[in-house]
Amino acid sequence: MKAPFIVLAAGGAGAGLLLFVDPNQPGNLLPKCPFKWLTGLNCPGCGATRMVHALLHGDVVGAFHYNAVLLTLGVPLAVWLFSRWMRDKWTGEQRSVPKSVGVAVLVVAAVWGVGRNLAGI
Repeated sequence: MKAPFIVLAAGGAGAGLLLFVDPNQPGNLLPKCPFKWLTGLNCPGCGATRMVHALLHGDVVGAFHYNAVLLTLGVPLAVWLFSRWMRDKWTGEQRSVPKSVGVAVLVVAAVWGVGRNLAGI
């Protein structure tokens, strides 16, 4: 159970940072997206930091605006994967995630990444 708790603690530390650091303000401490920096295009995850910041401040509409796909599909998927990992660690099982989940994530990320740049969102 050590690894899931380390991940949970790291996530909590990141959330704590985002409570006080606004990624929308210029000159903040947070790193910029390397893909956007190199290409000028939005990657499928662009807006994730701003999305989490908005969620932590109770702004669900703002979070949806920053990255709708990550909010509606990525957050539930992350919760499902983390809870599955915790259960496996607790019970000692070692179930693998179906390959179809990975394929679906790649397809959605590719479609979202291309679509958001074509649509300008």
